[in-house]
Amino acid sequence: MFARVQDVAALLGRIGVAVVFLAHGLQKWDAGVGTTAEMFGGMGVPLPTVAAVFTIAVEILGSIAFLVGLALPLVGVGYAVVGLGAVLTVHLGNGLTGQGGYELVLVLALAGLALGFNGGRISVDHILLHRTRAKEDQPQTV
Repeated sequence: MFARVQDVAALLGRIGVAVVFLAHGLQKWDAGVGTTAEMFGGMGVPLPTVAAVFTIAVEILGSIAFLVGLALPLVGVGYAVVGLGAVLTVHLGNGLTGQGGYELVLVLALAGLALGFNGGRISVDHILLHRTRAKEDQPQTV
């Protein structure tokens, strides 16, 4: 029973993290890649167009994958990269807490990373990997 509670908790965590990243990605998508790249360039982000496309892809496509539990480690690393970039370029100068602080960005990035590697059994990754491992564990007949 405890394993089921852990799986539900991981799913709820994935939903919470994904919803926040998705909301930010949709804001960037609505603004457009050009506007997002221009904003990134103004903050000193290197290769702002590449960074904008990467960030939008992670925040939108990655969040959809995270919700269903697909490619969890890859999305988790993507969240960590996007979060680290946001901390370094936007929030670090504002301190940990207060207006514009990096506490929320830090928590989201690290929670996404942790859930990417511990996303629970209620996920497409678990279904696909469990079936593959189950087939590999079966004794071979000659």
